[in-house]
Parts: sequence; C-alpha cells; structure tokens
Amino acid sequence: MADKSRSVTKRKERKEKESAEVVKEVRNEGDKDGGEVSSEAATSNGENGELQVEPMELPPFEIIAGDRIDPFVFKFQFKNVEYSSGRNKTFLCYLVDRGDMADGLLRGYLEDEHTGPHVEEAFFTQCIPHYDPALKYTVTWYVSSSPCSACAAKIAEVLKVRKNIKLSVFAARLFEWEESEIQDGLKMLHAAGCKLRVMKPLDFSYTWETFVENEEQPLNLWEDCKDNYEFYQEKLADILQ
Repeated sequence: MADKSRSVTKRKERKEKESAEVVKEVRNEGDKDGGEVSSEAATSNGENGELQVEPMELPPFEIIAGDRIDPFVFKFQFKNVEYSSGRNKTFLCYLVDRGDMADGLLRGYLEDEHTGPHVEEAFFTQCIPHYDPALKYTVTWYVSSSPCSACAAKIAEVLKVRKNIKLSVFAARLFEWEESEIQDGLKMLHAAGCKLRVMKPLDFSYTWETFVENEEQPLNLWEDCKDNYEFYQEKLADILQ
C-alpha cells in the first residue's frame, strides 16, 4: 500500500464533541463557534484576494490535530524506510513564527486519514486561518512523507500569492519519488521558494523531543536511519538539480 491513497469518498461525521476537541487543540484562538471550518469561509478567503487558490471544503472531523504524537505511532509513521507498506497516513508537525514575539511560536501536528483534504492543505486553513499580509511567517514542517503532486501544486500557489510566508519542508520519506508527476511537484515547490530537505537523524531526534509524548525518554534511532536518509537525500538532489 502506498503512503497516500487518493480516495475522494467522504467518511462519516465524528461526534460533535470530538470535532470541537480537534479544533481546540490546533488553534489558540476560540473565535469559531463549535470549531467548524466551513467551505463558505474558505471561499471568502479567496474573494478577499489573500489566497488565490481553489477553495477547499475542510470539515474538522477529517483531520486529526493535536499537540504531541503517540510514541509508537511516531516510530512507525516516521520511519524512513524505502518501502513504506501500511503507512497510509501523513503526519505533519509544524512550527510557525509570525514575527510577533508576544504571540510566540505556534506548534502542533496534523494527521490526515485520506478521506478528504490532506494535511498540507489543511495546515493553511486550520493553523493560520487569519493570515495577515503585514506579518512575516516562518513556517517549518516535519512530515512523514513528502507531498503528493496535487498538494505540491497548491502549496506552490500559496507561496506565490503569500510572499511573506517562508516555508521549509523536512520529509522523513519521499512519496512515490519515481513518478514523473511527483518529481514535477517537488520541482514546482522548489521554484516557489520552498526549502526542501530529507530529515537527518538529528531531525528525527528533534521531532521526537518536540512533538512526541516521549516521557523524557530519548529516541533510539533504527539501525539504517542514516543510510536511508542518504538514499532519499540523493534522490531528492537528483530531482531538484
């Protein structure tokens, strides 16, 4: 099974309480009643000229959000193996510096279930919904796998429109890197100013300490972590050259 299935089938709504908890975890502001992100709100963003991309319907029950990842889930989903059978989700750990020291860094993670929007799309709607063109956003993602071609195109469009967002994407694995459309998407991201890199062993340790319920236990890296990093980094360098 590939990292990311492309199903467009809607999954059943979760309980209202679960939806509210999801939004509460990912957002510091409580200005949306019930935690719902409506398709009308997404359309409004486009009409204001702040984000000239196709509006996305993003019910909160399709994206799992939180502060720290379960350690067993992290070790499975972020393992940088070449053949990633069974890893059919994407985890995105994020840091956002909005250039305002009073607000501090935004930190958390998103997880998709591939029944609707992917985490790369959801980030811009859920994590920085109140985009301010006067601020300078420095955004860092640590993702379990690199974006699919559709997400890469949408991210590139965001970066072209929102010039004050500087995005760095560090990926544990490269998603279907042999496919030409995936390679084109990565090139598109790179051309749009996104910094792309494969996660180094130190990045896994940092992500473990910052985004995982580690109970103050260090991460014991798997034996082939460094070799796998070098493999993927070589492939990425070949794609972006």
